[in-house]
This record gives sequence, C-alpha cells and structure tokens, in this order.
Amino acid sequence: IAMSQIAEPRVFLRTNTLKCTRDVLIDALSKHHIKAIVIPVNDTGVEIASSDKLFTTDVFRNGMFEMQDIASQMIAPMLQAFPGQRIIDACAGEGGKTLHISALMQNKGRLIAMDIHEYKLDELKRRARRAGAWNIETRVISSSKEIKKLKSSADAVLIDAPCSGTGVLKRNPDTLMKKTNAAIDELIAIQDQLLASYSAMVKPGGNLVYASCSILPSEGEDRIAHFLASEKGQHWTLEESRRWCPAKVGFDGFYGARLRRKP
Repeated sequence: IAMSQIAEPRVFLRTNTLKCTRDVLIDALSKHHIKAIVIPVNDTGVEIASSDKLFTTDVFRNGMFEMQDIASQMIAPMLQAFPGQRIIDACAGEGGKTLHISALMQNKGRLIAMDIHEYKLDELKRRARRAGAWNIETRVISSSKEIKKLKSSADAVLIDAPCSGTGVLKRNPDTLMKKTNAAIDELIAIQDQLLASYSAMVKPGGNLVYASCSILPSEGEDRIAHFLASEKGQHWTLEESRRWCPAKVGFDGFYGARLRRKP
C-alpha cells in the first residue's frame, strides 16, 4: 500500500449548488477565517486546511456545503442526470452522493434513495433538510420485491457498491487489518448480484453508474467486464470507465463506470 494511502487525509468540501455557488461558499468561509482553495477538476470542489471550526459555522447550518472527497464528487455527474428525470440511488447510505444528485437535478424530478439500513436513510433525511434537497424519497430495501417494483422505471441508477474500502484507507486505517481474501470474495459476489438485479430498474436507453471506493480492479473494471459478459449484460454498452488513483491525484481511490441500456 502506497504511503499516499496512509498520509493524513486532506479535507475537501462539495459546494451545495442548491444554496450557493463555489465563489459564494469560499467568501462565506473566509468570514470565519477558513481559507478555501478551488479544486479545478469540477465546479463544486474546494479544499480547506482543517475542519476544526467548520461545523460550528452558519455556513454549515445553512447547508452550503457537504464534506466529500473530490473523487467521490466525480461520481454523481457520471449519471448525466438532469432536472425532471427519475433517478434511483440504489445504495444511498447516508446520502453523500444522493444530495449531489439532487443538486444536479436542481430539486426537480424524482430521486429515490434506497438502502438496506433504515438508520442510514434517517441520517440522509436529516442531511437533506439542511441541504434544502426536497426531491428525495427514501425507501428501505426489505426484500427483492422493492427492486422488482421499480423495473424499467428510472432514467438512471447509481450503484455505489459495498466494497473493501481500500481507496479510503487514510480515513479508515483499520480497514487494512480486517480485509481477508475471503471477505473480498464475499464482496465481489455481492457486487455481481447488485449489478445483475439493480440494473433492471433502468429504462431502455437509460444510464447505470457503478462505483466503488476501492483501488482493486477486482472490485471495479473486472466487475463491469463480468457483468457485460453475462446474459443480462448483453443489453448494455460501456460508455465511460474512470479510475482515480490516490498516489496520482491525491484524492481517495475510486472507480466509476457508466453503462447505457440498449433501447
């Protein structure tokens, strides 16, 4: 594991464009003597030196930003979501990417945030209120019926898959001690299952984005190749595949791919 993985994590914020522009955010932070630097790879990212005072500010209370790594900020735009669509975030968790999708949709249309854990969706709702993201509907996945009900209903679906977390080691250094080959094989089986079942929620002509915060090709490129070679994969084409390597970019390790369902 490269030293860049174990170095002190940098602090990145995503501008909440439902509330303000990046310039307005930088100005608001400066009033609290928090210097924010533009990260030019997108139009939302800034870096600050430390998060010490951040969460006591009115800037936080007013929902002007979310703490989110830059590589993670690059995933939601891959959906190519726009206002008025119906989008599903199928592994929403506490909603970091859900809130970004809502901003990209400008709060217009329907955004369904799904997860197997209700407590995570409760946290998502709290964050959404602060962010002013009103187009989100949460649904707990209690059985495969929840997925079947949504068959061919979405313009785009995001699968932010459970993974080994090897791309975010500097945030969770103990991950390294816990991961065994058996555990990774188990995760790979889950990733394949999610691609096979959740892809059915996308309309013909719609987009599917698969993401994992892993530096392992076995949880990224290999899973997409495996899916495309399967019977269900015959209905899909790969449009974009991107990898963010911590040693090269200084962000978390991430993989993202966009597939389009054939019309």
